[in-house]
Amino acid sequence: MSGEIVNMYGGTNNTGIMNQYSGAAHPAQPAPPALLEAIEELSCLLRELRDQVAPATARVIDDSLPALSSQASPPQERHRALIAVATIAATAGALGQPVLEAVNRVAELLTHL
Repeated sequence: MSGEIVNMYGGTNNTGIMNQYSGAAHPAQPAPPALLEAIEELSCLLRELRDQVAPATARVIDDSLPALSSQASPPQERHRALIAVATIAATAGALGQPVLEAVNRVAELLTHL
């Protein structure tokens, strides 16, 4: 058996069903162009930084890139990836400064969604 099950006890003129859906049931809105551009810039900067860090750190960047660039990523996953790459950028000193600035731009744009 599939579909909705409705039990009605009393009342008059009972018609229709009111469905309430969580945000996950609705298709995601397209990301604003400014956010897409900021994510692309961050991705490019991370690929450049990746070549200058230890292999274990490069793997963290590799693991974070899909969560950052996919519009389908849940907000928690994207936030985790931003924190991970911001931490890497902060420990990279001057090399990481452009990445850190790009992370801040993306984070700021995400707060306006």
